[in-house]
Amino acid sequence: MVSVTSDFVYLLDEHVNPLLKKGLNEHWPDIPVFRIGDPGAPPLSTLDPEILEWCVANNAILVTNNRASMPVHLKERMATGQHVNGIIVMNDKLLWGEIIEELATIWLATSLKEHINLIRYLPISSWD
Repeated sequence: MVSVTSDFVYLLDEHVNPLLKKGLNEHWPDIPVFRIGDPGAPPLSTLDPEILEWCVANNAILVTNNRASMPVHLKERMATGQHVNGIIVMNDKLLWGEIIEELATIWLATSLKEHINLIRYLPISSWD
């Protein structure tokens, strides 16, 4: 078996159901995943720009279901010369198992630099 270690972690937005973290931990224990409010992660109610800053400082890609404000925050950061490690927006039509497998595939097959300043939407089959 080949051991693969990606160069990023996932940070789940506080509005993402905690069952996603549990499922990732159970099926893919090597994938480092934090959720807002966890020890070492931003506290609950942290503002979006601060979450994106934490992600940059901690090599994290944000996983969210926030389709409204995250594109705005990404554009604001880029306008000031800052970057975002990447944002993955979940698709509410996918089953939990599908989301878990999608995130595992992304973690196993990509590096952080491939996500810089991008917002990607699940499923990965829709990516260019």
